[in-house]
Amino acid sequence: MDIQNLVIIGSGPAGYSAAIYAARANLAPIVFEGFLKGLLGGQLMTTTDVENFPGFPEGILGPVLMENMRKQAIKFGSICLAEDVNEVDFSKRPFKIIGSKSTFLTHAVILATGAEAKKLNIKGSNEGEFWQRGVTACAICDGAAPIFRSKDLFVIGGGDSAVEEAVFLTKYAKKVFIVHRRDVLKASKIMAERAFKNSKIEILWNSEVIEILGTDFVEEVLIKNNKTNTIESRKAGGVFFAIGHSPNTEFLKNRLQLKNGYIVVEKGTSKTHIKGVFAAGDVQDPIYRQAITAAGSGCMAALDAEKYLSEMGYTI
Repeated sequence: MDIQNLVIIGSGPAGYSAAIYAARANLAPIVFEGFLKGLLGGQLMTTTDVENFPGFPEGILGPVLMENMRKQAIKFGSICLAEDVNEVDFSKRPFKIIGSKSTFLTHAVILATGAEAKKLNIKGSNEGEFWQRGVTACAICDGAAPIFRSKDLFVIGGGDSAVEEAVFLTKYAKKVFIVHRRDVLKASKIMAERAFKNSKIEILWNSEVIEILGTDFVEEVLIKNNKTNTIESRKAGGVFFAIGHSPNTEFLKNRLQLKNGYIVVEKGTSKTHIKGVFAAGDVQDPIYRQAITAAGSGCMAALDAEKYLSEMGYTI
């Protein structure tokens, strides 16, 4: 079996950016884009207008941006495979990558499998309903969109992320409601104080959104008080899940150092604790989780991998 210079696991902004840089360095990377277990093209494939990616003043559709990145990676010599990786073996060199159809030996690996926002199974929130038509899981990504401006917006959650997103949304919303199923926030004291002091934020205690309604976009939510079992209808311009993210690392089977499920990298680099294994994008980023930061870290990973391969004398 031929030994590859580099295998990139994952697509999206991180994976494709890594592929572009690696391909231009003549590394001929193999890219496992995902198929069943991971969304081919990453989370941007589920979005509509992306308005905060530099270079597109009028915005660009998420799937179009990803397809453009993919074409660019292929143009320079990346080999993209629409299949999942089932298992990796980092115990010996070269590393072994076992996909659903293909198996490769490789000197270096970049992991760019992303993270999925946690969602609740609320009627009206799914794809084919109001997902990305007023329901989203990233206020910072989507909150400035025209459909949310001067509307009543609902944030589901009770931790720091929920408060942070609620505060951010007050820049655009008429009012922001934090819907929390308990009677006390899980957020840190300082974050909770920010919510309490903001006149545009109201917390709906002991409450849950049980249904999202509308025509083309979100127009209404049904909220149940879990203490009194009463249900009320409220007008809504948008619903934001803020209950955390799940990094896509299960296939690693704990073969890398993880923290809360995220791959641990050396500060300021993409290097993991195994030499020759690098990580980029949301799979190693529990803080920013933006397309542009994912793309930037994909660039870093490709440069780190190129330097490693050169120092080891592996590159062609």
